[in-house]
Amino acid sequence: MTAHRKLVRRTAIAVTAGAAALVLSACGGGGHDMSSMGSDSSPSATASAKAGDHNDQDVSFAEEMIQHHRQAVDMAELAADRASSQEVKDLATKIKGAQDPEIETMSGWLTSWGEEVPQDMSGMDMSSSTPGMMGMEDMDMLEKASGAEFDKMFLEMMVKHHEGAIKMAKTQKADGKYGPAVKLADDVITAQTAEIEQMKKMLGES
Repeated sequence: MTAHRKLVRRTAIAVTAGAAALVLSACGGGGHDMSSMGSDSSPSATASAKAGDHNDQDVSFAEEMIQHHRQAVDMAELAADRASSQEVKDLATKIKGAQDPEIETMSGWLTSWGEEVPQDMSGMDMSSSTPGMMGMEDMDMLEKASGAEFDKMFLEMMVKHHEGAIKMAKTQKADGKYGPAVKLADDVITAQTAEIEQMKKMLGES
């Protein structure tokens, strides 16, 4: 009987302490609805919810922009031993340096969302489905060019490529939900608009 009374007493104390904690929590909650005290309100659950706060547009943007960036990087890499202008080479290095990390970032988003990172489709013609993408014939021509011919072709193609990226980024800004993806879209618009102006000056168009 003594053991039984001790067990009952410990249980009563625990219940009383739990009730007191609940009251204190409600009083210190700044008037929050009690429904917010569910398990989903934990910091880790909240962080996970925010990380996954995306929509179909965010997924499409990441998938398509990864492929778009990959082609830009391929084009930029050709400039190293084909371009005659140091200014073109420097621009190509800048483009590759900016877009490689962005590919990694967008790939990370897709993985965190449970989506597959698209395979490298550089050997396929995606020009009809993605704005600004060069066709295989264009890429073959660029690869075979050199010197001043390459410089002109590279700049003309990259202007069109950037214009396509800006179009995609504007769609993302309008319809996307995931904050970092919308921010990246804004960065793409800013950076590539400036590079288009630079390339047009290099082509003598402005």
